[in-house]
Amino acid sequence: MEPYATADQVWAGGLILARVGAILMLIPGIGEAYVPPRVRLSLALVVSLALWPIVNGSLPPLPAEMSGMIGWILREVIVGLMIGLLLRMFMTALTTAGEIVSLQTTLSFAQTANPLQAAPGSTIATFLTLLGVTLLFATNTHHLFIAGIVGSYNLIAPANPLVMSDFTSLAVRTLGDSFLIGVQLAAPVLVFALIFNLATGLVGRVMPQFQVFFASAPLSILLGLSVFALSLGVLGTVFIDRYRRLAEVFAQGVGGGAGG
Repeated sequence: MEPYATADQVWAGGLILARVGAILMLIPGIGEAYVPPRVRLSLALVVSLALWPIVNGSLPPLPAEMSGMIGWILREVIVGLMIGLLLRMFMTALTTAGEIVSLQTTLSFAQTANPLQAAPGSTIATFLTLLGVTLLFATNTHHLFIAGIVGSYNLIAPANPLVMSDFTSLAVRTLGDSFLIGVQLAAPVLVFALIFNLATGLVGRVMPQFQVFFASAPLSILLGLSVFALSLGVLGTVFIDRYRRLAEVFAQGVGGGAGG
């Protein structure tokens, strides 16, 4: 390799590839199972080469022993997996919203294969997750992913100790926020379902002989999906705004200095 790159340059590129590859393996859209591994590996290599001049100064020197090299590489892989996990964890907000809407419209039994998850989910939840990934690329939010990779070298510099307690607290807070936002996104359908079920119960009490279920089930699906369709624009706007805030947490580390 000496005619093409020195040992220190190869070491720096491999260390960057360890973190970038781990992040790209988990982030939404690029890290999905349906994306060919060669595409993800090629993208990780290109991004690593592009970031090498920027983050090279914050990388540790080439260790003299093999054990030191393995330790640094494992540390960078763990950091990349943590960042990618946080970015993917927030996508559960759309899954939560889809499952709630499916329950309120009596469509939870309609299961379909979800390409973003290992297990099948409800049709509405699958639609919302695919919508969320589409919005990420349509609004250029994926550009924040690259800025976040650069910023991660300021927020979690290789020279600083890896504090797992901070990541654990951030992961718990992110998961809690994603569940809360999922409920908020499904709030219009929840309000409709509450009013509709109260009205149905009153009709059943006033007219006991009337077959309320057979009349209310089609109306529940039709009106519930109508409310869901009318709130879809606001749902997508709120989700992408909250997701961009999460991605900007890492992207803002660009100006924090290499020792942050």
